Amino acid sequence: MAVARQQRRPVVVLYERIADAIHEGVYPPGSTLPSEPRLAAELGVSRPALREALLLLQEDGLLSVRRGVGRTVNDAPPRRGHEQLQPLEELLSAGAPLRVRPLLRAVEEPTDFTTQHLHAPAGSGLRFWESVLSAESAVALSHEWAAPDGVLERAHPEFAAALGSPGADTGSMLAVLAAASRAVPLTGHSGVTATLLGQRRGEQLGRPAETPAVLVTQVVRVGDTPVLAAKHMLPTGAPALPVLQSN
Repeated sequence: MAVARQQRRPVVVLYERIADAIHEGVYPPGSTLPSEPRLAAELGVSRPALREALLLLQEDGLLSVRRGVGRTVNDAPPRRGHEQLQPLEELLSAGAPLRVRPLLRAVEEPTDFTTQHLHAPAGSGLRFWESVLSAESAVALSHEWAAPDGVLERAHPEFAAALGSPGADTGSMLAVLAAASRAVPLTGHSGVTATLLGQRRGEQLGRPAETPAVLVTQVVRVGDTPVLAAKHMLPTGAPALPVLQSN
């Protein structure tokens, strides 16, 4: 399918506003953010929208929540790793792969997360795929980004071509990458953190917003070049995630 340029989702715009304030020193490392009511009033946004953006900032390592203190700005947060270069729909399945239901296939400008992990310059366009993985019911939500087309064409032309082939976007981006990389060695690095689903993702997965979840972030490289970055959200009750080290 043709991928049309779309505007950033509102929660991403709000995420970037707060991330920019952190990077510009408005909220320096170690400082505590204003309370949710005060920050929502200062930014002119609703508290549910702010809560979603703050949750994403926490997941990406920009913020921490300290009991009795509130949300504080991190300097260099530690990460716990999970390494497995296998499509999530196969990794979580007990036999047959889980079904992948596309929610969104678009081109987005880089966020703080993709700028950091894909080294994408401001103003570049990144393919973004949002999918729900399901068996009897939804068990995971995946967000996947590919590096800019120019980077892919140099580092992994087979992957670049496969992304644009008819029907490729009916599955996961990592499945496309794996199929295009039979003769191309890949390496991966991941992180695992605990979080909550939040309102929007809860609605997508048919679960309450306060449902505990595991967030897996993953970056896949060809040599030293990152070609794919992803976030996978697994709520309580999802199939167990095998913790294995990649080669």
